[in-house]
Amino acid sequence: METRYSTHPEHAKTFTTEEIRKHYLVQELFVPGEIKLVYTMEDRSIVGGITPAAETISLGGYDEIKADYFLERREVGIFNIGGTGSITVDGETYAMENKDCLYVGLGKKELLFSSESSETPAKFYLFSAPAHKEYPTQHVAFKDIEGDHLGSLENANDRVIRRMIHKNGIQSCQVVMGMTKLNTGSVWNSMPTHTHDRRTEVYLYIDLDENARMFHLMGEPNETRHIVMKNEEAVISPPWSIHCGTATSNYTFIWAMAGENKTYDDMDQVTMDELR
Repeated sequence: METRYSTHPEHAKTFTTEEIRKHYLVQELFVPGEIKLVYTMEDRSIVGGITPAAETISLGGYDEIKADYFLERREVGIFNIGGTGSITVDGETYAMENKDCLYVGLGKKELLFSSESSETPAKFYLFSAPAHKEYPTQHVAFKDIEGDHLGSLENANDRVIRRMIHKNGIQSCQVVMGMTKLNTGSVWNSMPTHTHDRRTEVYLYIDLDENARMFHLMGEPNETRHIVMKNEEAVISPPWSIHCGTATSNYTFIWAMAGENKTYDDMDQVTMDELR
């Protein structure tokens, strides 16, 4: 498990391109047969990828969190962005199709991840945060969430947003997760943009062509920076940072938040005039 520390916005202003990428960009999450985890001090979140190939993979405890098992003091939201697979939680198995979501709460001890085929393995993306109360394990299929149609093609942000783990859906202590799909011809996400000092947010960009690139914008509204990203890479947005972007083609992104509250629309809006 890799550890990353919090950064002050004044410090972030001095970062070179490579330093920005080192602190906030998460690459190579999905390696066949491996677990890849990043523990960030931003709201003590963990971002990770689990890619079982021929063998089942078990997610256990880690010395970085001083835990005998992963969910000893945590909860986790999981999306499958690959081939068909399954997750077994303390003996109960949940089938996971592409883009399905599973929430697993505090106290569950055994987490097993499997792929139906090693040739087209499942790719399990996870986001975890500390928890103080146990909530039941719940699965939601992508096909069962119709989503909300927002934006317009004229503004290049015609999109469908699906909320999975939130106050009116799967219940959690503090993890909030969902997925936004940009339709053909649309490339801008989260614009006009916002911050929320009360929560950290992480974006995982998926469904990008191999040769396409994502230009993710972050930083204070009057001191913006960009990170050039590829398919299946994630980016950590500290609470003080904006988080938005555009790409060379349409795409999908999974958004995940943890912090002070679970209120999806608790945002401090940033006007276009404020951006620099």
